[in-house]
Amino acid sequence: MSWNFALILFVLLVITGIVWTIDRFWLRQARARRVADALALARPSWSSLSATEIQSRQEQIRFDLGRMPWYIEYGVSFFPVILFVFVLRSFIVEPFRIPSGSMLPTLQSGDLILVNKFTYGIRLPVIDTKVIPLGSPQRGDVMVFRYPVDPSVDYIKRVVGLPGDEIAYLDKKLFINGKEVPRKRDGEYFEPDRVAYTAQFTEQLGDVSHEILLDERRSQDLGPITSFPYRENCEYLRNGIRCHVPVGVYFMMGDNRDNSLDSRYWGFVPEANIVGRAFFIWMNFGSLGRIGRFH
Repeated sequence: MSWNFALILFVLLVITGIVWTIDRFWLRQARARRVADALALARPSWSSLSATEIQSRQEQIRFDLGRMPWYIEYGVSFFPVILFVFVLRSFIVEPFRIPSGSMLPTLQSGDLILVNKFTYGIRLPVIDTKVIPLGSPQRGDVMVFRYPVDPSVDYIKRVVGLPGDEIAYLDKKLFINGKEVPRKRDGEYFEPDRVAYTAQFTEQLGDVSHEILLDERRSQDLGPITSFPYRENCEYLRNGIRCHVPVGVYFMMGDNRDNSLDSRYWGFVPEANIVGRAFFIWMNFGSLGRIGRFH
């Protein structure tokens, strides 16, 4: 969806930019010449008029001959606005809305968030080709990306596996390169979508400490929902999954571990699908107190 919007915005930018350029370097001068010629022809006949009448007629000529056609006026007016929005959302930050509870308790359905577009490098808009590498995803980052199964849909999950890692999720315990990721029970969390309480844990993923939801008593049935690139790198077991993360892709998981459709089911996220790093909740109309940064 964001890709389609970016394309529409780019087309509007090109159209209004052409209109602005034509008006700035050709049409504006032509209108000025028409006004000047009309004033020069009319002045001899104004000798008997008062100063007020002369000023009124001058203003009328400027209005009639100097005004832009409506389609030129709209193009010229909207061009700087569209340019600002295009640059802002293409290279700096882009807003997104959280559509589900797969990232609870970190992000709730309805959260309006901002995504940093340059943390992982500068990409050309629309074609999404990286031209300036500035960084790469780190374990624990909350990242927005285009869903590999349907790139027209944006997903948001947490980076768990980096290229070269071995990721295992066995008996609802997360292992990275053979070491269990530490977690500590931290009370319970009420899930509004399920109208139920779920156990909450604090998990230490790399340098990032964050909260996850996990029902250790709930049965687990992991399996691929579709064939995906590097499917041979993943082994589905009776008690979970084990994957070796290839170069150029990432293994993603939601913080709501029992209610997240993530890499455990549809595979890896390619570098080319990355949109940016989510970092700030700027509004939730149902809970204004949620505004702020998150991890």
